[in-house]
Amino acid sequence: MRHPDAPAPGELLGAHYEQCFGCGGGQPHGLHLEARAGEGVTITAEFTVQPAHQGAPGLAHGGVLATALDETLGSLNWLLRTIAVTGRLETDFVRPVPVGTVLYLEAEVTAVAGRKIYSSATGRIGGPDGPVAVRADALFIEVKVDHFIDNGRPQEIRAAMDDPDQRRRARAFEVNP
Repeated sequence: MRHPDAPAPGELLGAHYEQCFGCGGGQPHGLHLEARAGEGVTITAEFTVQPAHQGAPGLAHGGVLATALDETLGSLNWLLRTIAVTGRLETDFVRPVPVGTVLYLEAEVTAVAGRKIYSSATGRIGGPDGPVAVRADALFIEVKVDHFIDNGRPQEIRAAMDDPDQRRRARAFEVNP
């Protein structure tokens, strides 16, 4: 179930961390993926495939597409107000995605069982009615914030916690001690 304090449908979720390769603005070659809350426990997201994202000449690298799916699926946790990490990501590559393409992603939580969050996503070329390019199913595992403190590099943890937006977001999760 969607948390009552989750972002409203249509609201831009923003980056969870400035240096995140998936959604942060501080990564020059990052995806700069923008996610919006949907109805229920769904989100939509978009990113434009840049030349730095290519594998084969003129086509998006499969790892970059998997990263976009992982980022989109992980953003669903904002709607649950849960801190979670990827436990499993199963990706199907349906068709090539050319450089310059806008990849439109839709994701939804399909089930929650204890600390396990199951979700799925679809990426379409050009918009919500475009041809399917990638699909994924994922398992996320709920963790405490200590997971990041214990395993991250201290200088990045300090930088994130010094960021006023990050402190605001961390306070939003204090309801899940």
